[in-house]
Amino acid sequence: MPEKIISAKGESSVVWKNIIQSKAELRELLGEPSELAQNKVIDRLDEHCRNFIAQSPFVLLGTSGISGRGDVSPRGDAPGFVKVVNEKHLVIPERPGNKRVDSLQNILENPQVGLLFFIPGLGETLRINGKAVILKDPELLETMAVNKKVPLLGIGVEAEECFIHCAKAFKRSQLWEPESWPEKAALPSAARMIKAHADLEKMTEAELEDRLQKGYEQKLY
Repeated sequence: MPEKIISAKGESSVVWKNIIQSKAELRELLGEPSELAQNKVIDRLDEHCRNFIAQSPFVLLGTSGISGRGDVSPRGDAPGFVKVVNEKHLVIPERPGNKRVDSLQNILENPQVGLLFFIPGLGETLRINGKAVILKDPELLETMAVNKKVPLLGIGVEAEECFIHCAKAFKRSQLWEPESWPEKAALPSAARMIKAHADLEKMTEAELEDRLQKGYEQKLY
């Protein structure tokens, strides 16, 4: 168990015990990957990767800035919203968001990104690692318009590693099994969390919920 240390200011912090500090120590504990696990990685978007991406409505984008601080951001739309340009390149349209643009700023500092593609009901996921750029090519972006609204930007990724990830995490979590899902009333409230985290004393939870819903209805594209 971690130890809690109380500073002179009364703040508590956790000091972890028994930390793995080298690759050799990690391998000694977990062993080496199988030949299959080592050989399944390819460096291009072949027909199988293209088919997976064409059926995927959701991808997680992992980035990190020059400081090394990591960030993971969701991207989603109709299946196939990510455009495969050729066997090495794909484009993710940048739809309207909250304008924090954490991922985009990270890409400007560090182009290395990781993508994780999901297909509802399928336990296996597609992992793609590579280098990213931010695109403002009107001709390309016009092909990704929805409801006649063209994205202002796109994230272009040059694939360096592509491979299927097994379904163990989904089987353990039962993510795609509706009978395991909690009742909606018991789910966390985004409006309640935003109100607390942003310290919005003058806005009620109901007002924040209404603002979120209007955003979902009016500002998806």
